[in-house]
Amino acid sequence: MHEVRPVLTVDEANARLPEIERLVASVREAVARDAARADDLLGGDPRLVFAGAVALLAVDGIVLRDLERGLIDFPACTPDGRHYWLCWIVGEPQVEWWHWPEDGFAGRRPVAEPPT
Repeated sequence: MHEVRPVLTVDEANARLPEIERLVASVREAVARDAARADDLLGGDPRLVFAGAVALLAVDGIVLRDLERGLIDFPACTPDGRHYWLCWIVGEPQVEWWHWPEDGFAGRRPVAEPPT
């Protein structure tokens, strides 16, 4: 059986940014709260908060690559079926970069120059 991978357009990824920014901020707050009060678990275990956020994003194929930087990858696909990542960092105004899976962050290219 062939696995169907979710894909998003740049517009769809951009529409998700406010929600993802809030999610990343809440995970960062949980981690900071835990660091400030290592013996107080009122806010819950930040590892569980992080795992929950990762799982929530994964439902749509979205990957939280780096919490500290706020690096997020959105799944995308060329018309001929080759998968790539739309790449965004919290604080950027919109999704403006993409890269092939094998190239990673260092291979980011502007979405104005789409993959072929």
